[in-house]
Amino acid sequence: MSDSTGHQKSLQTPFSYRIRNWFGEAVPILILILWSVIALFPIYLILINAFKERKAIFKLPFNLPSAETFSLIGFQNVSQRAHFGTYFFNSIFVTVIALLLTLLIGTMASFALAQYKFKGVTILNLVFSIGIMIPIRLATVGILRLMVSLHLTNTLAALIIVYVAQSLPMTIFIVSSFMRQVPQELIHAARVDGASEYHIYGLILPLIRPALGAIGIFTMIPIWNDLWWPLILAPSFETATVTLGSQQFLGQYMTDWNAVLASLTMSMVPILIFYLIFSKQMIKSITSGALK
Repeated sequence: MSDSTGHQKSLQTPFSYRIRNWFGEAVPILILILWSVIALFPIYLILINAFKERKAIFKLPFNLPSAETFSLIGFQNVSQRAHFGTYFFNSIFVTVIALLLTLLIGTMASFALAQYKFKGVTILNLVFSIGIMIPIRLATVGILRLMVSLHLTNTLAALIIVYVAQSLPMTIFIVSSFMRQVPQELIHAARVDGASEYHIYGLILPLIRPALGAIGIFTMIPIWNDLWWPLILAPSFETATVTLGSQQFLGQYMTDWNAVLASLTMSMVPILIFYLIFSKQMIKSITSGALK
């Protein structure tokens, strides 16, 4: 009797283990799927409604465009009433220059903090950590006054300066942790061979490519999608970005929803293309940064 009972338990144990293992693997996947649906659903609505007539947007917002509801009136209004070429150029220029300056200044500062021992290095690390926790938008009034005093309002330079300033704390925090993992023997050998500090800095950069990739991702997307600083510092026609340019179709009494959705669709195209091209590198960079 005891042998049969033990045999039944031995048969049940692998089955219960497989059930627990299945739940342990399925629950995180289901959570990620649910989160992906929540995150992608607004994008789905924007894309399908950008190709509909105005009546169909409100009457059938969740349906795909059909032969009766399909319309390109929104894209026609954007091309006729807006200067999206200028907006795209401004967004691309600001994003690229801010990203390059962030990587250059951030990696050089991280190299100094990681490789040099001097008084105040701990305080500097604390200051950059505080910069991550405190939103830069709290200083909007002060930054606006500073840009007015420097005569930089309605210029792309004002946007670049602010974006570099808001991106540097996170950049230095992440990159410096990577640079501390670089073998000191490599750096000492380079110095023995007579390499300058700039040469050593150039040798380290290829070793921290995952960090640079992660920083590029986390810096580019917020800058491209930002509305706050273009609205505050550079609201003129010559300096408007894609996100700010989309707002001109929103009125107090009447809103051209076809044009709004069309402009938002056009503004998403560069990000989607970037993701499709560099998706593998993005995942590799993020996971490498997480492991580090």
